[in-house]
Amino acid sequence: MVAEERVSDKKKEYRQRLNQYLQTYDKAFVVHADNVGSRQFMDIRKALRPGAVILMGKNTMMRYCVEKYLEETGDTRWECLVKPGKKGLLEGNVGIVFTNGDLSQVKDEIAKYKVGAPARVGAVAPEDVVIKAGGTGMDPSQTSFFQALGIATKINKGTIEIVSDVVVVKAGDRVGPSQATLLAKLGVKPFKYGLVILKVIESGTVYDPKVMDITDEDMMASVIAGIREVAALSMGANYPTLAAAPHVIIDGYKNVLAIALETDYTFPLAQKVKDYLADPSKFAAAAPAAAAGGAAAAKKEEPKKEEPSEEEDMGFSLFD
Repeated sequence: MVAEERVSDKKKEYRQRLNQYLQTYDKAFVVHADNVGSRQFMDIRKALRPGAVILMGKNTMMRYCVEKYLEETGDTRWECLVKPGKKGLLEGNVGIVFTNGDLSQVKDEIAKYKVGAPARVGAVAPEDVVIKAGGTGMDPSQTSFFQALGIATKINKGTIEIVSDVVVVKAGDRVGPSQATLLAKLGVKPFKYGLVILKVIESGTVYDPKVMDITDEDMMASVIAGIREVAALSMGANYPTLAAAPHVIIDGYKNVLAIALETDYTFPLAQKVKDYLADPSKFAAAAPAAAAGGAAAAKKEEPKKEEPSEEEDMGFSLFD
C-alpha cells in the first residue's frame, strides 16, 4: 500500500512538473536519447541550465500528462506531441528539451556533448567507418581479421600495415562480429553518440531540424533561382511579369539600336555606336591616352613624403 502511494505521488509530481514546463516554455526540441549515458546526460543538463530544461520519461506517461493538460487548459501549442488517434512525436526513446531562448544556441550546445563509442555487434552505423592506410601495430599472426573483411595488407617491420584507406562499415549497415573485433583491436571508436534532435516545436509549429541550418545566403540563392525560372517561363510564353521586365527592356533596346544602325534614325547612344563603327581607330587611340591621364591624376594626388631636416634626421636616414 505504501509503495503504491509512493508511485502515485511520483506520478503527480511528474505531471505537475510537465504542466509547468508546458505553461512556461514556448519552444522545444524532441530528442532521441539512444546510447546516451547517465554521466553524459548530467553534463548536458548542466550545460543547458538555466535557459533550457530536459524532460525524460515513459512515453505513455508523457502522452497521458500532455493529453490531460490539453483538456484542462485548451492550450493548442502542444497538440503536435499527441495527435488524436496517433502516438504523435512521443515514440521511441525520446525526451523533450524545453526553452524560451535562442533555438540555434541550444542546438549548438546539445551538439557539443557527443561521446565516442566502440562499434558493437549489430549496431547500425550512422556514417561510413573508414580505416586509414598505415601501420596497425598488430603482429602478422592476426592477418585473418583483415582477410575476412577483404582488406589489402602487407607486412612492414614485423607488423601489419594497411595498404590503402578502406570503408569497413557503410552508413546504415549493421556492424558484424569481424568488423567489431577488428575495430576494437585497432582501438578505433568510430561512433559518436549524443542527443539527436528529431523535431523542432515553435509556438505550435513543427519542422525538421535541418531547417535551422538554412542560412540567409541559401535563402537568397533559392529566391534568385526562382526569379530566373519565372523570368524564363514568362519570356518563353510571351507573358509579361515583373521578373521578366529587365530582360524585355534590354531586348527592346537591342532591337531599337539595331534599327538605328541600319537606318538614318539616331539617338545619343546609337550615335556613339555609329561613330565607333565608322572609325574604330579613334577609339583605339583614345584608350591609351585615357589610361595615361588616369595614371597621371593618381600620381598627382599621391601625397609627398616630407624629408626630415638634418637636425631631425640625426643619421637615421641611413637605415631607410
